[in-house]
Amino acid sequence: MDDEQQVAGADAAHRSTDRLIRIFGRFVGTGYLVYLLLLIPDIGRSGEAVPGWWTPVTVVVVFGSGFAFGASTFHPSITAIRIAGSVAASAFPIMALLWWAAWDGTAFDQAGTFLAAFPGLAALAAATVWRPVPAFVHMTVSVVIVQLTNQALREPFPRSNIVAEIFFAMMFCTVFVAATLAAVRTGRILDATISEAHSDAARAAAASAREVERERFDALIHDEVMSSLLAVARHGRTPSLARQARSALAHLDDLTTGTVSDNFSADEALAQLRSAATTVDESIEFTVQAEAPERSEDYPADVVRSVAAALAEALRNSRIHAPASNRSVTARVGPSSLQVTVRDDGAGFDRRSVPPHRLGVAVSIEGRMRQLDGGSADIESSSAGTIVRLGWKG
Repeated sequence: MDDEQQVAGADAAHRSTDRLIRIFGRFVGTGYLVYLLLLIPDIGRSGEAVPGWWTPVTVVVVFGSGFAFGASTFHPSITAIRIAGSVAASAFPIMALLWWAAWDGTAFDQAGTFLAAFPGLAALAAATVWRPVPAFVHMTVSVVIVQLTNQALREPFPRSNIVAEIFFAMMFCTVFVAATLAAVRTGRILDATISEAHSDAARAAAASAREVERERFDALIHDEVMSSLLAVARHGRTPSLARQARSALAHLDDLTTGTVSDNFSADEALAQLRSAATTVDESIEFTVQAEAPERSEDYPADVVRSVAAALAEALRNSRIHAPASNRSVTARVGPSSLQVTVRDDGAGFDRRSVPPHRLGVAVSIEGRMRQLDGGSADIESSSAGTIVRLGWKG
């Protein structure tokens, strides 16, 4: 897997969470804008209670970081968005603490500090980009600071219960922070589920590919290697068996090196089928039933090879189990289709009597054709003979 694929995989693994972070980031950024517009009168009045530097610096730092968080959600990097959210979340309690450093202890304001109006918004920024514990700590610290600030500013005026004020503000903020954390957590769970599903699918695909390759190799060993060895043991070395052995070695080389053609023309497909048949039985009657399609027609090489291998196995079975019978092969090569019929006039066989460990029919013929998209295999056997029909439709 190259670097681009790894990056794409990492992005896909967190897609739902990233989308939620962007949505909440834009919501928080919009909230900062709304609060700025609503609090303009309070911001102007607060300058009377503290030195002139604190109010403009606070407005720029707190609201500016909130706007930056919202704007960062349009950046492609989720890391940049998280950094902007962390800055926006951190700016609020820092500037709230600096109020105590700026306050001279003599000026009072019955309305309190304008920061007390939106500690929950800063906590939403924290909940969007932080884990639950830091987010709740941030919310608690921010609420306590601004409520204590309000208590100090209202000192000469009638005051409410500070514990009740803090408790109410905490409960109000907790609703939104908890909802944000739950949504982001749901996104993480969804991403983890999708990632696990993709991993399971990849493992299943790899296992399926290994199984297909194993069956392909088993079929090749059974069809050509074992049959060649058995034929040599029974009949000795003949020119036909020598060709069959060379073909088996060539197919093994193709299987291990991958140096195979991708497509066959109609003539090449017929040649491949005829070669598979004559390799097993050089005297076989091979008939092309219809005219071949246009020469521009191409057939997938794996399809042609699979049909040819199944054809060869059908003939080998016939030679082994009905050696005295007459055999013939009829091939039809049509537009995006192959049809091959193998016939003999032997005694036939009962499929139910074939032991399960015998792989010739189940793997080398039916299994091989079943692996092809559009492939089919049909076997009819009776006392009048056996017919094996192999087909593929693209």
